[in-house]
Amino acid sequence: MRLRRTDHDTGLSLIEVVIAVLILSIGVAAGFRGLGQASRVIGEESPRLMARHAALNRAEELRLLGMAAGSALPDVVAMGPWDWRIEVTGTATAGGFVEATVTASADGLPGASVVTYVLPEAPEATQ
Repeated sequence: MRLRRTDHDTGLSLIEVVIAVLILSIGVAAGFRGLGQASRVIGEESPRLMARHAALNRAEELRLLGMAAGSALPDVVAMGPWDWRIEVTGTATAGGFVEATVTASADGLPGASVVTYVLPEAPEATQ
C-alpha cells in the first residue's frame, strides 16, 4: 500500500519558522553577551599588568639599592598612560633582611602588590 502525500505535508509552517528564528536569536543574544563580558575582562587586564610591572620595578630597585636608599625613591611613577602611586612597607626579619611589600595603585584602576626580601642597606659592589 502506498502512502499519498498531501499538500500540507510538504513544507514548513509559519509557526515552525518563527520558533526556529526565536531559538536562534536567543542563542545569538547569549553569544553577544558573553563576548561583551570577555572584552570587559580583557580591557581591565592592561592596567592590572602595568600596575604589576610598576610594583616589580620598585621591588627590583629595592633589591639593588637596599631598603634605606629605596625609601627615598619617588612615590609616583608613570607607566603606560597612568601615574601609579607606589607604597612600600617593610618589616625586619630574624635573618637580617627586610620583608618589603610594594603596592602600586591608581584611582579607579586595579592595582598590584609584590612581596620581596631586601637588605637594609645597599649591597657592596663586587669587582
